[in-house]
Amino acid sequence: MKKQLLAPVAMLAASGLALTACSGGSDGGSGGGDGGDLESLTIMAPYFAEVPPESDDPVGSGLSDLAGMPLEVQWVPNSSYGERVNTVLAGDDIPDVMVITGKDQGFVATAEAGGFWDLTDHLASGDYPNLVTENPDVQQAASVNGTVYGIYRARDVIRSSVILRADWLENVGLDAPETTEDLAEIARAFTEDDPDGNGEDDTYGMIAPQWPGGIGTSSPYDTIEVWYGSGNVWRDEGGELVPAFTTPEWREAVEFERDLVQNGYINPDYATMDPGTWNEPFLNGEGGIILDVQSRAGQLRGLFTDAGENPDEMVTMVGQLEGPNGTFALPTTGYAGFLAIPRSSVQTEEQLDQVLTALNELNSTEGQILMNNGIEGDNFEVVDGYAQFNPERQDFTDQVTGAWAQLGMNVNEYTAYSPLPETDSDVAFNERRLELQAEDLENAVFNPAAGLVSDTYTTNGTQLDNIIGDARIQYLAGQIDDAGLDAAIERWRSSGGDAVTEEVNALYDELG
Repeated sequence: MKKQLLAPVAMLAASGLALTACSGGSDGGSGGGDGGDLESLTIMAPYFAEVPPESDDPVGSGLSDLAGMPLEVQWVPNSSYGERVNTVLAGDDIPDVMVITGKDQGFVATAEAGGFWDLTDHLASGDYPNLVTENPDVQQAASVNGTVYGIYRARDVIRSSVILRADWLENVGLDAPETTEDLAEIARAFTEDDPDGNGEDDTYGMIAPQWPGGIGTSSPYDTIEVWYGSGNVWRDEGGELVPAFTTPEWREAVEFERDLVQNGYINPDYATMDPGTWNEPFLNGEGGIILDVQSRAGQLRGLFTDAGENPDEMVTMVGQLEGPNGTFALPTTGYAGFLAIPRSSVQTEEQLDQVLTALNELNSTEGQILMNNGIEGDNFEVVDGYAQFNPERQDFTDQVTGAWAQLGMNVNEYTAYSPLPETDSDVAFNERRLELQAEDLENAVFNPAAGLVSDTYTTNGTQLDNIIGDARIQYLAGQIDDAGLDAAIERWRSSGGDAVTEEVNALYDELG
């Protein structure tokens, strides 16, 4: 067997060869090029830490023991990872497992040409229990036209929240919102009813920054539109997928958003405000509502604490709001890339079983703790079911979370330890966050086309999305009216949108 190799590898020169099922000349360093048993498991993964793990890393040793074979991890800086993936896919030194960070055109083409193992039936068999997803909707979203080419790296499915100034709510005599109507009234009161009590007309309700990207990017506007029942990017209407922005519910939602803007209930620089400064108006007492991920509420709590304020008195958070057409929650895709297995290095069903068996063990509770927390008794201790990290071992902890965690799958649920909250109040906030996630998951509206790959959208999707995204901002600003919004939708159709709709529906029909 080869010894562990945990140092970063040099960039390989592109050979111009496509990775296909028949390119069986490479063993990827695993010793299985002749079809025999793999002697080690080679993995290519990105890292975010300052330096990657070294050859004597205790996490790597522990994971190798769990996997039943040495891990040879080829660490690549995240900043150059996409370039490296393309180089490897064009070369002949292929690892046994590759972290794929997104379904870009190169990966999809390689996968559909037979370059990666189809794992659909293998993962559904139950032979690898730690690799059985707890959320089939997420696995479908991570697939390519219904075929699963990788074990996805799970992320929180529900993150969207409404974050409010708790002190302002008390000052204007309102409760936290339950409906979109409540939200509009709070935005009005935060603008007009002197929520900070200084006697000045110097506040507004909602804080919205310039949002990078077009539609379907989890912007505050996307969140509201899902609350209204528009669907999530696409909507199934009797077995046919239609773009969410063509539904009457979407139009109703953008009219609601326009009213907030036209009434002055949103910061006037919503179209140009730097997203990096999103917290500042909330902290400085200029605005009192943010629609964003739950973790931002945690950030704001920490910032108020640093300023000597009681965070419970300053920040409150709720989840989805009931809209006029029902109760709907905006989920994330639920994953951040996946671990795919190239057929050129893992050539037989027997070798595939070896790899999946090893990954199954790496996704056990013990494996998750190693990859996400580190070494108990070294860089962390378990306190009340949480991980309390040793500040003297912070560099090692940063390396664990910035490198080894990139191999984390967690598809059957996250079973490692969460960081120990600093106060009882923080514990309560964390519990509240988990409660909201569980509640909102019941009403999550997943994008039914998330796993479908349209050729036209792959090449022109950004431009198409921006047509609608730009028109939405213009509509909110009053620069165009309903006719102008209709014209933008027609421009989307004629610029390739109709082709995308046709291709997506053809793929959707094939899935049954």
